Amino acid sequence: MLAKEGDIVKGIKLDSSLGEKIATTDFLGKNVILYFYPKDNTPGCSLEAKLFEDYKDHFEELNTVILGVSKDSIKSHMKFRDKLNISFALLSDEQKELCDYYGVMKLKKFMGKEYHGIERSTFIIDKEGRLIKEYRNVKVKNHIEDVMSFINEIENRVKN
Repeated sequence: MLAKEGDIVKGIKLDSSLGEKIATTDFLGKNVILYFYPKDNTPGCSLEAKLFEDYKDHFEELNTVILGVSKDSIKSHMKFRDKLNISFALLSDEQKELCDYYGVMKLKKFMGKEYHGIERSTFIIDKEGRLIKEYRNVKVKNHIEDVMSFINEIENRVKN
C-alpha cells in the first residue's frame, strides 16, 4: 500500500546513522520532515543535507525532527554524516521498503542509461502521525525555505 496525504503512516523501522533503528512513529507528538535523497556524497544531496542541518535548530524550535533516507548503507551514511557534520538521523533503506511505501522509486536516465533510483522527495508528517504534505521531484534550491514556511504555518495554526 502506498502512503498518501491524509493517511496515518505506518512505522517502518530502519537502521540509522545514530546507531539505532528509527521509524517516523517514534516521534508522535512532533512533526517529522522525512526527506528522500538519491545518494550520499553527491553534490545535490550534500547541499540538501547541509541545508537541513543549517536549519535543524529552527525546526526543533517548531517541534519538528528531520530524517533523511536513501538506499545507501549505514557505513556510507556514517561517512556522509561525519564529512558534513550531520546531527540528524540518516536512515538506510537498502531493501527499499520505505522508498516503496512512499512511492519515491522512479525510472531515471543518466548518460543514456535507464535505472530505478530515488526521486528527491520530502514528506511532512504531523504530530498524530498523519502524512499532511508531499513534495515530489524536489529541486534543492529554495526547498528548505518552502518546508520551513509550511512548518511555520502549521505550528502557527496550532498556537491560534
